Amino acid sequence: MIFNIFYILLLACAFWCAIMISRADFRRRIIPDAYLFPLMILGLVIVVFFPWVCDIRSAVIGAAFGYGLAALVGATFDKIQRNRDASAPSPIGMGDIKLMAVGGIWLGATGLSLALVFACVFGGMWGVIKKQKFIPFAPFFLLGGILSLIIMRFLI
Repeated sequence: MIFNIFYILLLACAFWCAIMISRADFRRRIIPDAYLFPLMILGLVIVVFFPWVCDIRSAVIGAAFGYGLAALVGATFDKIQRNRDASAPSPIGMGDIKLMAVGGIWLGATGLSLALVFACVFGGMWGVIKKQKFIPFAPFFLLGGILSLIIMRFLI
């Protein structure tokens, strides 16, 4: 009984962190570490004590995969943009890269790839509908992560 209450409180705190990260990315185009690191620690606690989506090994592999993939994509886009305009800001920041690592902790490599697909589809649709050049990554990735958690928990 106490573990269920503790588990629900951890998920509520994680949901609050996700909302604050999404708000900050929409408003200021930044993902604050003040919400990102608690989300990472909550993910580690849940993976260790409540391994209902992935185990510790999958979480470590997912975190390394997410960080490496995001860093590679960020470096590639940065190189392409710097060739066009040397004074342009980087299209992918370190907050996005750390967020991918946190997603890997929560979801493992399989869930991370599913969340990334959802994020790209939803973000692309939002960008086309709103006709914007800047598409915040965090809200769509977190939405994809939540959908991935639901799919992995109940359908797979």
